[in-house]
Amino acid sequence: MLKAIVSATALGLCVAEPAAAEVVDRQDDSFTLRMSAPVNAGWGQAFLAVGDVRHWWNADHTYSNNAANLSLPLEPGACFCEQMDDGSAFEHGRVVTVDARHGVRLDAPLGPLKGRATRASLTFGWTDTIGRDQVLTLTYVVEGDGVGSLAAPVDEVLTDQFARWAAWAPRIRPTPRVPPPRP
Repeated sequence: MLKAIVSATALGLCVAEPAAAEVVDRQDDSFTLRMSAPVNAGWGQAFLAVGDVRHWWNADHTYSNNAANLSLPLEPGACFCEQMDDGSAFEHGRVVTVDARHGVRLDAPLGPLKGRATRASLTFGWTDTIGRDQVLTLTYVVEGDGVGSLAAPVDEVLTDQFARWAAWAPRIRPTPRVPPPRP
């Protein structure tokens, strides 16, 4: 977890308190990770920050070594993808649900889980409170033959990603909603 805080600090960002991260459950064929941290951001900022993945995802955990190549449109069915320099693309996951007030869930067998996980549910969540005090959460539920042995290294990587997302969310400036035209 110290690595996650150092990574967020290296971005020049601050998280209100260190992220709480834990391997909630680990079996031979499954694991569940959960992280949480309070941030000084509104729920709209938390939501938009998820889709702004190119600004907070650690480039060390991309195939192109360039987080600017990542995209994550916040709509069901959208691809969490990485555009490669040669024009090809790599799918890291697929958006399953989008609820701006509560969270975004992806089917995302990340890194070494690709091809091994039969389930890889990655959920970015936040409290639905008025104002700028949210508790961000990340939950990752993975099932598949032998994946339990990967819980610790996946936890380390996602703790870093979570701290970076939590540090980025307060920096997002939501665009004002344009009122619908009057009839």
